[in-house]
Amino acid sequence: MNRRNLILSAAALGAALATPFGHAQDGPIRLVVPYAPGGPLDVTARALAERVRDSLGVVIVDNKAGAGGNIGADLIAKSAPDGFTIGIAATATHAVNPWLYSRMAYDAAKDFAGITQMVRVPNVLVVNAARAEQLKINNVQDLIAYARANPGKLNYGSGGNGSAGHLAGEMFKQKAGIFALHIPYRGASPAQLALLAGEVDFNIDNLAAAAPNIRAGKLKALAVTSLQASPMLPGVPPLSQTFKGFAIDTWWGLVAPAGTPKPVIARLNKAFTDALRAPETKTRFEALMAEPVPTTPEQFDAFMAAERAKYQHLVKASGAKVD
Repeated sequence: MNRRNLILSAAALGAALATPFGHAQDGPIRLVVPYAPGGPLDVTARALAERVRDSLGVVIVDNKAGAGGNIGADLIAKSAPDGFTIGIAATATHAVNPWLYSRMAYDAAKDFAGITQMVRVPNVLVVNAARAEQLKINNVQDLIAYARANPGKLNYGSGGNGSAGHLAGEMFKQKAGIFALHIPYRGASPAQLALLAGEVDFNIDNLAAAAPNIRAGKLKALAVTSLQASPMLPGVPPLSQTFKGFAIDTWWGLVAPAGTPKPVIARLNKAFTDALRAPETKTRFEALMAEPVPTTPEQFDAFMAAERAKYQHLVKASGAKVD
């Protein structure tokens, strides 16, 4: 290559890297949320889309629900790796579903590039408050003692086979050495209604969903499933105090298609982590019982890999399968 071509190539590269995505931005960024509008993932995605407008331009949230999040995740995986399509990766789509579904259209380990984790939401072990008073269950130890004294009488509900609540319940049973019959419902909301109606004895639900009924005194929180106690639920101990290392949170974050250039990932990471660190974001997320968790792309990739390894064992132990 002659000197003139080298100069032209260097100039072109410099111009490309000076723009947000390696070339002139000629359209909005599409942020795919693989779940229906209105839920916590959707609300947090829209909040961040607003906050990065000044640094990244228009970000359009596109809800693509279905197949436990797999439809939206597959759309992200198969999009052009140019920074114009990014999306949400969640516990289900990137840690549970690869082991739960016998056929997957995407490879959670290879088809994505992490941008940043967004949120961590503790799960909480809850019992029907009236039932807890009747059975004198005031803490985790009381629940375990009841299960051992009454074999075959305890049950728990979840949002379905392979759901976070199901797998957390199986992990709790294994650690506690107790039996409780799993009763799957068609979603987390029906499972919580069943608990409120006394159809099941306990659930492990995400704190965002359970908090209103805990505050109303209808549900009694016995423990959170985060490694540490949650400041959003003062006075409620973590299960790790009873079972060392017990940790099973709900989380989600941002990913791009694999092969997205590192300078593009870096620019996206800076914009979104700055937004996550803003005091306004923390206040807004607290209303959802969600904790902002800004990370580097490398940290989020490593975290998702560790979560996949953890859930591989949990799903296998539970025997849960879809299709």
